[in-house]
Amino acid sequence: MIVENQQKEDMIVYQVEIEDDGSSIKELLRKKLNTSSRLLSKLKRDESILVNDEYKKYHELVKEGDIIKIIMEEEPSGFKGEDLPFNIVYEDVDLIIVNKDTGIVTHPTKSHPEGTVANAAQHYLNKNGIYCKIRFVNRLDMDTSGLLMIAKNPYAHHVLSEQMQRDQVEKKYIAFVEGIIEKDFGIINAPIHRPTFESIKRVVDCKGQPSLTKYKVLKRYSKATMIEVQLITGRTHQIRVHMEDIGHPLIADSLYGTTSNLIDRQALHASYLKLSQPRYGKTVEIIGNLPEDLIELQMKLDS
Repeated sequence: MIVENQQKEDMIVYQVEIEDDGSSIKELLRKKLNTSSRLLSKLKRDESILVNDEYKKYHELVKEGDIIKIIMEEEPSGFKGEDLPFNIVYEDVDLIIVNKDTGIVTHPTKSHPEGTVANAAQHYLNKNGIYCKIRFVNRLDMDTSGLLMIAKNPYAHHVLSEQMQRDQVEKKYIAFVEGIIEKDFGIINAPIHRPTFESIKRVVDCKGQPSLTKYKVLKRYSKATMIEVQLITGRTHQIRVHMEDIGHPLIADSLYGTTSNLIDRQALHASYLKLSQPRYGKTVEIIGNLPEDLIELQMKLDS
């Protein structure tokens, strides 16, 4: 079992239970902690698996009551820390979830080398004496606001990434779309394809990856609809592509629709996450409040 009062960002402490008696360290770490092969190889190379505070090779057997410590020390990310908005809505030993503002890039790029969420995260970690690499579990477009997950160690990143790949993370968005959607509920099942390697824009095409989106109407306005969208799969631009395909592009989505004088970015917000905490397995459920520009958009649509 996980020894809760001894956990750190860079260390997992596990006490061997009776059902684990006679297992090898490798078997136990795979079975009970879902440890990746890559992390196991690194732990072996760095001699970072301790049993009762002594280094052990991971083929050795353990007995009930043994204390296993997995040390995951690593060099911090090389990002420049910047004192930028960093709205944390959840944090634990493995994970930070922030409610990202619009207009901010997640990760530094050639065109945005600074002023990113990664720079803000580095400033926060430095300020609080947390030494870990910054690993994003999900990404959001620069002009999409909402909930963004950052793993604090390679173990958490692996477990959460597997949850994402298996569609075990429940993700919901709030979107404002053009026109009136008549059905209260709907499912869009349409494959999404990237026409060329250079293409930014995706299209619905039979050559694409299977893509499934659920939506429900929250409110209808005179010429627009507010919807809650649940991603069953997680393709790039999935909501934007699917809503454009059914004739209701996001308001102000210049790539898949048209610009708008109501708001200066696509009206999309990642509003909800439900996942399993990596090392404890407890359910984590987070709601990210709407940002000011979408609240203002609601007021404009109401008037």
